[in-house]
Amino acid sequence: MKTNAPFLAPPAEIKADWIDYNGHLNMAYYNVLFDDGADKAFGEFGMTADYVRENGLSFYVAELHVCYLREVHQGDSVRVSFRVLDLDAKRMHAYQELIHPDGWVSATSEVLYLHIDASGPKVAPIPADMYNAIDDMRRLQSSLPWPERAGRSIAINRK
Repeated sequence: MKTNAPFLAPPAEIKADWIDYNGHLNMAYYNVLFDDGADKAFGEFGMTADYVRENGLSFYVAELHVCYLREVHQGDSVRVSFRVLDLDAKRMHAYQELIHPDGWVSATSEVLYLHIDASGPKVAPIPADMYNAIDDMRRLQSSLPWPERAGRSIAINRK
């Protein structure tokens, strides 16, 4: 990765069986799209199915926050962006957007990942070469403005 722009996964089409009884993408499939987009980004720093199989290590989602902003429908083509917001020895904080070809954002996803040793399972340090690759992505993207929807909490604001 040589740019400060968020990683952008290849386009994905909204499938007919992903549509709910309201006529738009079911909430579960937003997560399918975000997860697939994250997998594509993870490949940029060596986190692949081979890595998991050969090392018994992986990233697990510890916390996830999705904001649904605008409906997408069957046949729409969308892309998922991926941005590393923060990183330490065992955790990665990421932010994603589901982007329509017309440029508008359908949904956002903020994720805290834990690097896991599956033999425990237990949280484990990210190997140095992978950590450095993730940190390179984070550093390049750090010049971007902080995402408006990152760091939100869920609450009913009372007067």
